Amino acid sequence: MNAYFEFLIARLPEKVLHLEERGEFKDAARLINKILKENSKLPSLLKSRLEWETERINRIKKDYTLSTKKAFQSLKKWIPDLTREDFTRWMKNGFIEHREIEGETKIFKNFLPNLLRDSEEAKRRVKRKDETSEKTTKLLNEHLDTIIEKGKTSEERYTEPVKNRVSMSLKVKPNAIPEGETLRVWMPFPRKDPLQPEVKLISTTPKKYVLAPEDNPQRTIYFETKALKDKKLEFKVEYEYIVQASYQRVNPAKVQRQYSQKETYEKYTSEQLPHIAFTPYLRKLAEEIVGAERNPYLKAWRIYKWITGHVEYALVPEYSTIDCISEYAARNLRGDCGVQALLFITLCRISGVPARWQSGWYLNPISPSPHDWAQFYVEPYGWLYADPSIGGHRKAVEKYHKFYFGNIDHFRLIANTDISSEFTPPKKHYRSDTVDNQRGEVEWEGGNLYYNKWTYKLKVLSHKIISSTVLETVKA
Repeated sequence: MNAYFEFLIARLPEKVLHLEERGEFKDAARLINKILKENSKLPSLLKSRLEWETERINRIKKDYTLSTKKAFQSLKKWIPDLTREDFTRWMKNGFIEHREIEGETKIFKNFLPNLLRDSEEAKRRVKRKDETSEKTTKLLNEHLDTIIEKGKTSEERYTEPVKNRVSMSLKVKPNAIPEGETLRVWMPFPRKDPLQPEVKLISTTPKKYVLAPEDNPQRTIYFETKALKDKKLEFKVEYEYIVQASYQRVNPAKVQRQYSQKETYEKYTSEQLPHIAFTPYLRKLAEEIVGAERNPYLKAWRIYKWITGHVEYALVPEYSTIDCISEYAARNLRGDCGVQALLFITLCRISGVPARWQSGWYLNPISPSPHDWAQFYVEPYGWLYADPSIGGHRKAVEKYHKFYFGNIDHFRLIANTDISSEFTPPKKHYRSDTVDNQRGEVEWEGGNLYYNKWTYKLKVLSHKIISSTVLETVKA
């Protein structure tokens, strides 16, 4: 069920679409149920799409939860001299994302960071200083400077290894499911990877678990437990892993125009519906960006440069509510790390450059956060990295902007190398995130438990730089 959600390529009936566009979700749900009940010969894709749509509607409503009053109060904490006129003007200008739901204006729950990125006026009027962001940026820049300087003389691709010790917990709210029922939990777990040569499980709560194979595209650790009345259920995993930065000097003249690895080429230049889709618009866009270029490395560079120059970073609604993420990015010219990564992957594949997904966490010890990025393949160099969202943030400093095309820092935790892959053991119900897995997934026999039923937290317990000698011992 969760593999690729291909049924999202089926467009909704126009009457349903019009009701949803007006925010008349109750009427839309009633119409969907009527269509399903009265049409026994619906095409299978459309039937699956309609069955999913009522769940998608509920998820959309959970993304637009704030009343204008609550949103105004929240923003006033950052901009003390905020007026109602300011708020209304920013709404009209599209800086404060909102939609009508059942006749009431609802504000996107993550409107605040988007507003402060999009509106120069709002940014200027902020009175609170984000010291954490300044510290994380300083630490990253120092790390990048070290890698870039070393890369001028060293031929070593992997550099600056660190050993991280991490704890992740997931807490399910009391009475989320009936007493005595079995709760099933999947938490992301680091994969073994050239960037992550060593992964070691330290401890778990509960003690019994199922750990997915090291090469699982979306690696997880799985738990089960019985629900208790009025009791919060907590799951915890602690592990250590070694991760390195990657820096590869590339001579475009040495890049081969033809691929000898046919299996890699065919797999990673194919569509992966619904989100890696070769739509007419994306095909034309790829042609416009790449032009007459025939060198695979330079094709990928043109795509990276275009995305970082045209697609603004913004938090978006949950991926499970978006029909085609790559098309969404190219139409709206905005999106978060995963949205930009999927656009990069799709445009590369259309252009004949193998590309794939990577994700997990950006593990800057000061402030870790979920993060997605991409890889692309050129011969003879193999898989290289592309992080358009962080690269886009670094446009003002050319060396940092260029770094994130081909290279990657060591502030990474890789749990996923593909989207929408099956878990171990398989999940029975719709996932909360139908694309990625960074926060975890929870279900019981009666259905999926969405994010409003549980919380998660990841802590960096230690972040230690280790020598290359220690790393070579580990590899041996």
